Amino acid sequence: MEASPLVIESQPRDARGLSRQDSDALIVSIGKVGKKWLIISRYGDDCWSFRAKPTNAVQSNCILRFDLVPAPFRDVMRAVMYRYLRRGRSRGVRPGVLTMRLLLERCAQFLRFLEKLKIARLRRATPAVCKMYVDIAKAELDSRGKRRAAGTLEGLFRAVEALHELSQYTDDPMPNHPWPETSAARLAGLQTSATKSRVGKTPLIPDEIFVALFQASWMLLDQAEYMLDLRDAIALLEQEKEGLAESAMFAAKRERLEELGWTEGVAALRSFMTDLRTACYVVIASLSGCRNHELAFLQTGACYRTEDDEGTIYWWMRSTSTKTGEGATEWMIPDAAVRAISIMERWAYPYQQEVADEIQHRRMKNPMDPEIAEAERHLQALFLGSALHKGQVRTLSNQSWNYLLRKFAVDRGIAWKLTSHQFRRTFANYAARSRFGDLRYLKEHFKHWSMDMTLGYALNDSQELALFCEIYDELDDIKVNVVESWLQPDQPLAGGYGARLARWRGSGAITLFRDRSAMIRAISDSTAIRANGHAWCTADDDLCPGNGGLDKGKCADCSSAVIGRQHGQVYQQMYEQLAELRSCNDIGPGGRSRVERDQNRCRSVLKSLGYSPVEVS
Repeated sequence: MEASPLVIESQPRDARGLSRQDSDALIVSIGKVGKKWLIISRYGDDCWSFRAKPTNAVQSNCILRFDLVPAPFRDVMRAVMYRYLRRGRSRGVRPGVLTMRLLLERCAQFLRFLEKLKIARLRRATPAVCKMYVDIAKAELDSRGKRRAAGTLEGLFRAVEALHELSQYTDDPMPNHPWPETSAARLAGLQTSATKSRVGKTPLIPDEIFVALFQASWMLLDQAEYMLDLRDAIALLEQEKEGLAESAMFAAKRERLEELGWTEGVAALRSFMTDLRTACYVVIASLSGCRNHELAFLQTGACYRTEDDEGTIYWWMRSTSTKTGEGATEWMIPDAAVRAISIMERWAYPYQQEVADEIQHRRMKNPMDPEIAEAERHLQALFLGSALHKGQVRTLSNQSWNYLLRKFAVDRGIAWKLTSHQFRRTFANYAARSRFGDLRYLKEHFKHWSMDMTLGYALNDSQELALFCEIYDELDDIKVNVVESWLQPDQPLAGGYGARLARWRGSGAITLFRDRSAMIRAISDSTAIRANGHAWCTADDDLCPGNGGLDKGKCADCSSAVIGRQHGQVYQQMYEQLAELRSCNDIGPGGRSRVERDQNRCRSVLKSLGYSPVEVS
């Protein structure tokens, strides 16, 4: 049988009724070398090997090992996994290899439990037996001596539900749902109403941590060209003195570096190169909002620019997203991210050459080597590294990045458990705050997210729409939190709208709503809110000079303004500055009158917030 996607699609959707010879011959995975498709794994193999779409996947995680399954259940588990691979579950979504591997491992735990009970057929796994499994799983302790978390238990129980569903397409189906009257979530202790929120949001990187991390990264980017020159000089030296003894080569490298002004040695240069790669990752992830696998797909030549009718330049970054099947996708990025990508293109070049050499070597030995196809996926990648145990250059995995990011932070005294997936939500939060008007850091880098996002998306319909949705979710959370602070009974408020809110919240208004949460949501959804640094503005236009800072004091009397305690310091500073201005002799009667008016406004705001204005002596 030849290998091709069309041949695989023409195969049976499940293995029911097939002879052992026919089922074992089914193709489960293929790879392409040049123009020819090769069979990687067949149904009857003890291990099924796949090529995961994301290049950041660890290849050892892309193997399904049926020796994990007790011998009596291996045939049925092959049939279960084949059906899952071909058709997915009831929704018809085909799984990725990592999802299949997780299901196999979780099902194996259940099947080992059945084996202990001397049960060798799925059809004997009755609801009573499954209930015993639930009780034991909830009572067992993990490797740390603690009870399993509810989320872990739910995953184990969902696997049993999946096994029941998929086994209906095998010759040994489970006859009944494992727990007909309930669900995996309830059995794990997760009530249905809380299921959607059972997994906490990815933590935001705190502002002070984010700024310290970004600044440390940017400092390395500022040194990048010089350090890359040093690296290339050492590489050239290795070519010139090929065959030199190791100790002599090391001494020659050190001498060449000292000639070029670097006195910290070869090891320090190598360490800097590793940190430079991490620094570029931090900058690009921080300013693009890309997921780890999307950055892993970045290749040389990923950036290009466009210009609108008014001469505004927009930079775009091409990559691939597999999260929700978007495929080829683009992201708007600022100049700083473009610079980091440019540095990585130079950084990665020697590693890309190693991949090219590997491909050439494999072709000479065996033109049909399936590893050629795998190596070609990494040929132009930017975030490459050497796999020491294999001696190969490949795109760094997500696990590797989490280690490198944490080490990068620790080495710089940054106390935060950094992971790759935190950058996306942090980006969305910063972009939302930029639009909200409350961005305190990196304003220049996030300025393009202050535009109307519908207009921004219209600039390029290849942009990742999900990122816009996440930014709006963050913006929504910001507004909800602001409204919640307004409605705290002990929160003093100033400004025209703030004073009305303070009166309204004490009038029993909550009785108009189902509960307090509904009240907060209703106000948040119906009120235009943005920050201007010295107040919250609820006007639905941007025509007020108070928002632009030309007449900040105007917010004190404005019917659209809400001023809280966090703004108190601003008004105290304004009060002191106005006092100094009032003492000037050359401002004239009109100027003095305006200064007195603005001082009175500041005094009124401060008193409303529970502060006494500090007089300037």
